Amino acid sequence: MGTFHCDFLVIGSGIGGLSYALKVADYGKVVLITKAGLNDTNTSYAQGGIAAVTYSPDNPEKHVADTLICGDGMCNEEVVRMVVNEAPNQIKQLIQWGVKFDRKPNGQYDLAREGGHSEYRILHHKDNTGYEVQRALSEKVRQHKNIQIFEDYFAVELITQHHLGVKVHRGDENITVFGAYVLNLKTQEVHTFLSKVVVMATGGTGNIYNSTTNPVVATGDGIAMVYRAKGEVENMAYVQFHPTSLYNPHERPSFLITEAMRGFGAILKTTKGKEFMYKYDPRGSLAPRDIVARAIDNEMKLSGDEYVYLDVTFKDPDEIVNHFPNIYQKCLSLGIDITKDFIPVVPAAHYLCGGIKVNMDGQSTIKHLYAIGECSSTGLHGANRLASNSLIEAIVYADRAARHSLSNIDKIELNTTIPEWDYEGTSHNEEMILITQSYKEMQQIMSNYVGIVRSNLRLERALTRLEILYRENEELYKSSILTQKLCELRNLINVGYLIIKDAQSLKESRGLHYSIDFPRQKGQEF
Repeated sequence: MGTFHCDFLVIGSGIGGLSYALKVADYGKVVLITKAGLNDTNTSYAQGGIAAVTYSPDNPEKHVADTLICGDGMCNEEVVRMVVNEAPNQIKQLIQWGVKFDRKPNGQYDLAREGGHSEYRILHHKDNTGYEVQRALSEKVRQHKNIQIFEDYFAVELITQHHLGVKVHRGDENITVFGAYVLNLKTQEVHTFLSKVVVMATGGTGNIYNSTTNPVVATGDGIAMVYRAKGEVENMAYVQFHPTSLYNPHERPSFLITEAMRGFGAILKTTKGKEFMYKYDPRGSLAPRDIVARAIDNEMKLSGDEYVYLDVTFKDPDEIVNHFPNIYQKCLSLGIDITKDFIPVVPAAHYLCGGIKVNMDGQSTIKHLYAIGECSSTGLHGANRLASNSLIEAIVYADRAARHSLSNIDKIELNTTIPEWDYEGTSHNEEMILITQSYKEMQQIMSNYVGIVRSNLRLERALTRLEILYRENEELYKSSILTQKLCELRNLINVGYLIIKDAQSLKESRGLHYSIDFPRQKGQEF
């Protein structure tokens, strides 16, 4: 069916995967695979920006403190300090690669402020920073002679000793990755990609919920693959819902109204025009995302409304349009002039703080396997990610993973004894209705029972129903010719199970995990 050999196999093409590829490409052959086009990533959808200490009066200690407060006691402080201190050099690297951040007339960077930040420290490009980062890095990757790109290739399973007939168990210290089995989505053939090092950079899991700001490709593939390969996965209960996506029920993904708009001064109001955030937090509309999302969720439950409003109409119209041109045009296309009209907003699944457990060099618990970006759990975000800390985490960890893997690459031998993919028993395509119906059921289960506010009963009910879908889908998977939708559903069900089980293990409300059975303190029972 075809076997490919390389030194570095990178799965995923967002900021983590692309920056890692660029950092190692001068030292060996890089194969970069992505299940869609090179630019179809979560990175492309990141509006707000990238956090880094740039000018006084800001300083690293303030950035560290803001991150630790937002993470609600779950951050690894050593990791936080490392990321904050290494961030400025990685910003310089992005600029060298061609990323253009907005500047003031005097040449200084036009820094923004977002919820949870005590200073203006968000570098941005209008309101489409991620798209600008993706553009620059994609151009550099396409130009590099040592990077081979495979678009429309879907990684199905990691290859370990298991595929050589050796039994492995979760927690084994000697599990080693040798590559991946990858589905060519155009031919439906499964190819074998063998590599000395494998880097998982597959992004998030947003499509496990009905409403998400993530693109349709965010289906938890890397996390599910590593879990099935017996790697360690942690902190899956901490799912961040962005408080303000544009209320437009028939659109998917949900259009993001960046947190930078609240940093700019926008105020959350009920549908009756009443400001409400100060009831929940002294920081008002600039409170961290978990608090704002729960507050909006509670206001919607109290009123029965399907959305609340974000009001920026009192700001200068020219400044609004200049700072948020894409949001302005998007809303205008729906008949909403944000310089005059309130914006209807609703929370949507946005970011996963947990994932594949890695150390400070991005190493997973599987030998020669690294994880970067949203699919990883580094200890930076803790129980709640501080706004705009995700892009900087990805490039800092790409740098550390690149340096670590380059220091070891000459000691690793390519294993060429791997068998090809076993097609036995997969003789037919199942009706798509079986997959699409299960997909909808999975999203309803997770949205209704494992969303912004949870309970013991809801989690138990979710687990019972998801187990039925798991059994049904595994039977389909074993008997069917592989398709992208079938594999994505399998991965999302795996991820849903991990989120539920981790949530059930928490006997408290912390950060993004809020259970009505464990209210944090009086006055925060919403």
